Amino acid sequence: MRYIVVTGGVMSGLGKGITAASIGRLLMNRGYKVTAIKIDPYINIDAGLMSPFQHGEVYVLKDGGEVDLDLGNYERFLDVELTRDHNITTGKVYSTVIEKERRGEYLGKTVQIIPHITEEIKKRIRQVSRDGGCEICLVEVGGTVGDIESMPFLEAMRQLKYEESGNIFFVHVTLAPSTTDGEQKTKPTQHSVKVMRELGLQPDMIVVRCENPLLPETKHKIAQFCDVPAEAVISAHNSDDIYKVPLQMEAEGIAKYIMKEMRLFPLEEKKDWDQFVAKMEEVSGSVKVAIVGKYTVGQQCADPMEDAYLSIRESLKHAGIEAGVRPEIVWIDAEDLEHGSSDLILREADGILVPGGFGSRGTEGKIKAVQYAREMKVPYLGICFGMQLAVIEYARNVCGLEEAGSTEFGETPHPVIAILPEQEKIRQMGATMRLGNYPAHLLEGSLAHQIYGKTNIVERHRHRYEVNPAYIKPIEEKGMIFSGRNGDLMEICEIPEHPFFFGSQFHPEMKSRPGKPSPPFLAFVEAMKERKAK
Repeated sequence: MRYIVVTGGVMSGLGKGITAASIGRLLMNRGYKVTAIKIDPYINIDAGLMSPFQHGEVYVLKDGGEVDLDLGNYERFLDVELTRDHNITTGKVYSTVIEKERRGEYLGKTVQIIPHITEEIKKRIRQVSRDGGCEICLVEVGGTVGDIESMPFLEAMRQLKYEESGNIFFVHVTLAPSTTDGEQKTKPTQHSVKVMRELGLQPDMIVVRCENPLLPETKHKIAQFCDVPAEAVISAHNSDDIYKVPLQMEAEGIAKYIMKEMRLFPLEEKKDWDQFVAKMEEVSGSVKVAIVGKYTVGQQCADPMEDAYLSIRESLKHAGIEAGVRPEIVWIDAEDLEHGSSDLILREADGILVPGGFGSRGTEGKIKAVQYAREMKVPYLGICFGMQLAVIEYARNVCGLEEAGSTEFGETPHPVIAILPEQEKIRQMGATMRLGNYPAHLLEGSLAHQIYGKTNIVERHRHRYEVNPAYIKPIEEKGMIFSGRNGDLMEICEIPEHPFFFGSQFHPEMKSRPGKPSPPFLAFVEAMKERKAK
């Protein structure tokens, strides 16, 4: 097993995840099986209870793991399905060690960070690497070197360096800001590497984030001061699309250098990523999609809170590339719609998407968007909460069930959306929803069946409420049908008389991949394209 450890310095948000994912993709292109681990130094057990405002979207894995959005980037770039074990947090490590201590597994020893915490960290890394059946394991250490919360993980990496001598490679992602006259400053990188050395770690490669390509003299200076060869100083200058980053790094020679240092040889040469990027470059034309969310910061902002809806944005991009159009996203704050300030934007949209969410804030604005899409025959895609609100809107305005609502918001005379039976007695919030992969059976001849091209599917879920079975018959009698079901659970709703009205209780965006778009998203973009052409 080869390990490639990616650390970061100077500041967070430099792109360690994209750097690691790009390295993984380039090694996959050479025929190697690659897996990825994300280390998050926070004390939370997982990302499930974190606010999208602060942390971005909660990405859901096939086994129900609620994880950091970087795991989504790994799945998309590497075209793999990861598990909750691929996300290591301080909370997971410490809780395991404490449980072992309570069971007496340490035989009366004083339990300490070294060796007990660091041994648990290394054990988890090795287990994931071994169980994945891969040859190369990427390990991204979240945060920056020097962070107090990262210390046990960096110490574990130091130990791993000697235990896996010759089979471990350290990539340090840092920053070279530019002055107004274009001079590239190396001091932040020098200080970052200095801190890393103080922890007993020496980077084998330095990936430098910068506005423009690194100048030869800048590379030479960083190499000289940070004790790495100039060819191991990689320019990670700004790119207009994250999917171009692997090709940009290929041109920098990053994979060639890593393979030389780790004694790896190309097994094959795949060009599918190059072909995908080439296809992306050929896209012409556009469609305008209004996303009505609650984790936005106002209408018509340029990608506001884009991390909160990252997988949705990427899924629209994947679908657009396949359909040959570029989806232009217009973000609408659901609360603005409640006051009528975003009505004009809806009228200009080729399609309307209402994503998942929790709580009552902005609900009436989202329902207003659903009603507009239904009545004006605008293509509509509702995801999770967006499906539930579509059912509520239909119950109110078509079935005549005034004040129909969800028990999530409190008492209602018509609870068309109610809590799952298995959730009724649960008091703990973390990891207690219906999470991960669940199957659904599709009604033959329905829009859902047409979209997927089969009658049985598996998609990822993250919800606590569902369509109330008591209201299914009266709703279907008025025209809406539930074309996807899992026993008594309604998975998909649609309106046959509508050009495109599709709601899913699951999150199809979690399984969308570059070159393999999610079927509902592709159908949604095609419907928008058709509407615009008329």
